[in-house]
Order: sequence, then structure tokens, then C-alpha cells
Amino acid sequence: MTEERITTTEDERGNTHTTHVVSDDRTTNGGGAAKWVFLLILVVAIAIGAYLLAQGNASEMTRDAAITDAANDVGEAANQVGDAAQDAADNVTGN
Repeated sequence: MTEERITTTEDERGNTHTTHVVSDDRTTNGGGAAKWVFLLILVVAIAIGAYLLAQGNASEMTRDAAITDAANDVGEAANQVGDAAQDAADNVTGN
């Protein structure tokens, strides 16, 4: 429903001022489908972000485990070199 309101006021000097207001009470409930599509896209984006974050953490843990294994292998190789050097020294000195 459209409502029209005209207000006329007069000041102390006798000047007349008129205000004309037209309002439309119809409310539109548009964008219902767009709202659901936006929410669906938002949920999918959040799910993809969570998946990528989880993959990044798993990749980081795998990398850390590989570095730890490599460090252990280097440490064991150093022990073997130390043992071989000790054996060589014992052979030279006759012990």
C-alpha cells in the first residue's frame, strides 16, 4: 500500500513550508535463492580451506619424520665410521 503524507507548516514570519512524503509499505523478500546459493558457496569454501589446512599439517609431519629418519641414519653411519677407525687403530697397534 502506498501512503502519501503532505505536511504544511508556517513559521513566525508567515512563510509556508510544505513537506511531501510518499512511502511504499510493500516489502520485497527477494534474494531468497541467492542467499542459499551464497551460503552453500561459503560452506564449500570453508570445507576446502579445512581440507587444505589438514593436508598442510600432514605434509609437515611427514617432512619432519623424514628429517628425523635421515638424522638417525647419519648418526648410525658416524658410529660405524668410528667403530671402523677404532678397529683400524687396534690393528695398527696390535691390540
